[in-house]
Amino acid sequence: MVTTKKYDFLIVGAGLYGAVFAHEAKKRGKTCLVVDKREHIGGNTYCKKIEKINVHAYGAHIFHTNDKKIWDYVNDLVPFNRFTNSPIANYKGDLYNLPFNMHTFYQLWGVKTPAEAKTIIEEQSKKYKNKQPQNLEEQALSLVGEDIYLKLIKGYTEKQWGRKATELPSFIIKRLPLRFTFDNNYFNDNYQGIPIGGYNELTGGLLEGIDVQLGVNYFKDKVALDSMAENTVFTGKIDEYYNYEFGKLEYRGLRFDHEILDMNNYQGNAVVNYTETEVPYTRILEHKHFEFGQQKKTVITKEYPLEASSKQEPYYPINDTQNNNLYLQYKNRASKDLVIFGGRLAEYKYYDMHQVIGAALAKTKKLFDN
Repeated sequence: MVTTKKYDFLIVGAGLYGAVFAHEAKKRGKTCLVVDKREHIGGNTYCKKIEKINVHAYGAHIFHTNDKKIWDYVNDLVPFNRFTNSPIANYKGDLYNLPFNMHTFYQLWGVKTPAEAKTIIEEQSKKYKNKQPQNLEEQALSLVGEDIYLKLIKGYTEKQWGRKATELPSFIIKRLPLRFTFDNNYFNDNYQGIPIGGYNELTGGLLEGIDVQLGVNYFKDKVALDSMAENTVFTGKIDEYYNYEFGKLEYRGLRFDHEILDMNNYQGNAVVNYTETEVPYTRILEHKHFEFGQQKKTVITKEYPLEASSKQEPYYPINDTQNNNLYLQYKNRASKDLVIFGGRLAEYKYYDMHQVIGAALAKTKKLFDN
């Protein structure tokens, strides 16, 4: 039940951006009310405890950054473990290491030296380098050649975007990292890990001592909620905030099928990608491996990409020219309001977690410290 208490800030959304903003505002003596339509805090980082395993309810979230200040910021709230993301690709039953590295090249071709791998990649890609790539497929072939593209990129990408690779713009793949070392660490960042005890520990720490109301539909009670605070911070969809005045921004969505298995280890890795078109899901997560769990049972999640509708959660902005131009109309509209827009949905931009935190810290520093 919404109270009548007066606040300095109403924050719509209890995800990372809203939680960091509220945390920093509270440090400066500001009062905040955080509301969220879901029945839990944390947004898409929320973990659900199943069989004593922290299940990433909305897909894998692996924290990684090169920014020591942000790494220290989150570790001051909850210690992080040493998890390193080393996904596996499954193509028609054959397994390959990701990202593309010497392990992958050995698995593909039996090569043992960087020179051998480079020779094959150059031979396969050279015939595609003579013309300007017109689509994602041509771009990828010009970068890595047929074997890597057909086995490890094409099917996964087409499932992820719901479109043929020949129908996707080339700019989606500006580069494809090729590592000529035996290094399976997916990220190049200096700092990487998972909060010990799950991400709820992180957002819970950020929101400690702050008024939070869950299961609140902001748009149903917008006038009343806005009237309770001097300022509003909005982290939801910017087009929804303006009642789709210029049209709807497009997103890709995801469906998660969680399953409890009566075994202690299903796939031996936290993340296994399925890169063939015939398999409808893009990957299987086994959550206990994010925290090196030894539970007797295990929980896996199959991720199915789909077109996001008004009834489904939006995950990935489709940042093509049409959508970006539409977003600019909303951004211009928002510049005339006093509302603070922040986060992945409000800025129509794919953010990693450290980037969301960095953006919220930058905004609060500008607001409160200047």
